[in-house]
Amino acid sequence: MTEIKTQVEKKLMLFSGRAYPELAKEVAANLDCELVPTAAYDFANGETFVRFLESVRGSDAFVIQSHTAPINQWIMEQLIMVDALKRASASRITVVAPFFGYARQDKKHRGREPISARLMADLFKTAGADRMITVDLHTAQIQGFFDGPVDHLFALELLADHVAATLDTSQVTVVAPDAGRVRVAERWTDRLGCPLAIIHKRRDPLVANEVKVFEVVGQVEGRTCVIVDDMIDTGGTIVKAAEALFEQGAARVIVTATHGVLSGPAVDRLKNSRISEVVLCNTLPIPPEKQFDKLTVLSIAPLLASAINEVFHGGSVTSLFDGEG
Repeated sequence: MTEIKTQVEKKLMLFSGRAYPELAKEVAANLDCELVPTAAYDFANGETFVRFLESVRGSDAFVIQSHTAPINQWIMEQLIMVDALKRASASRITVVAPFFGYARQDKKHRGREPISARLMADLFKTAGADRMITVDLHTAQIQGFFDGPVDHLFALELLADHVAATLDTSQVTVVAPDAGRVRVAERWTDRLGCPLAIIHKRRDPLVANEVKVFEVVGQVEGRTCVIVDDMIDTGGTIVKAAEALFEQGAARVIVTATHGVLSGPAVDRLKNSRISEVVLCNTLPIPPEKQFDKLTVLSIAPLLASAINEVFHGGSVTSLFDGEG
């Protein structure tokens, strides 16, 4: 009997949806590879079609798509891309979602509500995803919704390095804008050696994106306050939080967030507020009409590229944050 041996070299292939090709190209440049040519278009009735123009058989496939507006269209496109890769015999499929859509719907606040973040994870698993890479989930436990490895990346180092380079950290107080961000804010204080303040906010359960009461706990008088959050959506909450800090005697307020959703009136609110600087990452596209003088945008592409490289070579993604293998 003749023994047949095959040796297939592992091949990294990077795919991009149409939501935010600029970030995908930047990630590809950091990886020193090319994006796989893809034909994608919409039919007259709004259905999406995707076809890859190269063989993907046996590849280690990474599919990048930022869940930006129109969010449902781009999530659906990424699901279709994953399905196409599965049916074309990709060896492993990793979903790269720098901003994970529906992450705020991670639990039931009241009866008869969905847990849409879990549904999202189930959809990607059903489509054929083996693994997921994402940045600063709204809550870390969403990792448990996906039945497979999840590489949860943090933008803290990128944002904190910018703050450390531009401010006198001896005058800085790190501010958690709500109880849910206290743990992240504590990591900031460890990194910068700064005190911590917390804003206690009470939401109106019947009105989305609206907060009724702000109370500041911590020493902020005469200090530069750095609010650390995962995202800025309409900007209303963050501007009111800044006003609460100024009422307590803060000298300056800087806002940092990973994801710049910047819906509706967000840009006008931030631009016209007393906030000195807004620092965001480019996990979501920020078009020219949403850019303003106070805005600083830092690139997340090197971090995404490093994580993809570690996953591809079987390395440690955790080592990107704590220096351990």
